[in-house]
Amino acid sequence: MQIVSFLSSQGRRIRYAALPFIAGAVIAGLAIPTLTTAQSGKNDAVYRQLGLFGDIFQRVRESYVDEVDEKDLIEAAINGMLTSLDPHSSFLNNENFSDMQVQTKGKFGGLGIEITMEDGVIKIVSPIDDTPAAKAGLQPEDLIIAVNDEAIRGMGLSDAVDRLRGEVGSKVTITVKRGSKDPFEVTLKRDTIKIRSVRAKMFDGIGYLRITTFSEQTTPGLTKEIDKMFRDHGEDLKGFVLDLRNNPGGLLNEAISVSDAFLEQGEIVSTRGRRGENASRAYALSLIHI
Repeated sequence: MQIVSFLSSQGRRIRYAALPFIAGAVIAGLAIPTLTTAQSGKNDAVYRQLGLFGDIFQRVRESYVDEVDEKDLIEAAINGMLTSLDPHSSFLNNENFSDMQVQTKGKFGGLGIEITMEDGVIKIVSPIDDTPAAKAGLQPEDLIIAVNDEAIRGMGLSDAVDRLRGEVGSKVTITVKRGSKDPFEVTLKRDTIKIRSVRAKMFDGIGYLRITTFSEQTTPGLTKEIDKMFRDHGEDLKGFVLDLRNNPGGLLNEAISVSDAFLEQGEIVSTRGRRGENASRAYALSLIHI
């Protein structure tokens, strides 16, 4: 036996109880055109809106006072759609996605220098210890004026970084200006550079821990610094200050892991989505550290 419920064309709910299976199949079949028509009408409205978008896009492309980049227009429209949902939804193109992967993995193929842009060229803030840059003798305040004979002046910082980074083991030649000396070239072999996301200091028995981002390197870095503090200061260690100022975020599981290092029990975070299977909760583990 089969119970079938559906809406008539007038919108009234009709119930058929204890009908033979064949009758139920016929009735259900009669209801399908109504559902399909309703869905079709909804789709038609969506397509009309997309058509309006296409018309405006074409008008901007043909008539705007300056020439426009079509790819930039489409990406801006996509970002507009997503940012209208909430402040945290956004679109990542290939370049931005690659940058995000570097930040979340916490490592990349590069030279090992902290840099900034100054007067149109790259200024080395500091070489990172035990990296190709440090081994080659690069110094703070050195200026990189060219990469593989291509002048840096006129590039944006992200473009310059793209030219300095590359596959591990590949080589790059940079032209360096140091003080009043003549420019000279240095050829370096790129190596795996790990982004240091945790920095630590001791102040009067208080361990200061600065976490700049939540990447795959964060938990190992935090564990290393805490272990070192216990090893070096022992009973003199009174507590910790965790500095998360200007931390842009990163990997959720790393943020949970950092929280778990300081919490004994209780819920750390919960997530939920439109569907029930997307819901999850993470709790602190009661661990005894010896």
